[in-house]
Amino acid sequence: MTIGFVAETSTATASRASRNLEPAEWTGVGVPLLANPRDVIKDLHSRHLPSPSMAVVAVYDPDGRIRASASFACRPDVVDGWERRNALLSHLRRVLPHDLRLRQPIRTTVLMVCRDGETGWTAEDGAWMWGLRDACTLHGLRCGSYVTLTGGGWNIIGENRAGRTPNATLSPRRTGESVPVIPGGTPQPLRRAAVR
Repeated sequence: MTIGFVAETSTATASRASRNLEPAEWTGVGVPLLANPRDVIKDLHSRHLPSPSMAVVAVYDPDGRIRASASFACRPDVVDGWERRNALLSHLRRVLPHDLRLRQPIRTTVLMVCRDGETGWTAEDGAWMWGLRDACTLHGLRCGSYVTLTGGGWNIIGENRAGRTPNATLSPRRTGESVPVIPGGTPQPLRRAAVR
């Protein structure tokens, strides 16, 4: 009997590449825009104090109030959206029942990823965006903004909106755990983005 390794096929490589979104594709998804992005990002940062290689996923009610959120450690340099989607689904399921019984999603999910490097888009961001879109569909939620948090500040991919604070160097935190959030706090209105 011979034991060997099978080389990865071009089909498998192409499949993984298709689970990754470019900024132009992301803009075409038509995610709701954050009316007050700085306030939303500052609130998520203060709740979870993320450090590089951490992600924060948050779900907002139709009135813009936060319903639940979770922060968790994530492996860097993953460019396959399938793995990112599975991580997001796992944490969403811990903090919020699904809304699949509704005809249309009413709650919106925002993802903030804290990482090292530049603020611009990377292939890793593309995997997160694909994963966020797919996880929202499978959990009955609307796909919302994707935010990167680096040493240079925050950046909302696809919206050309950014700021210097908070950033990835403020308030480092130990390894993240899922953290449920009680509804309430300052409403952060969302508005629908026009599909181009």
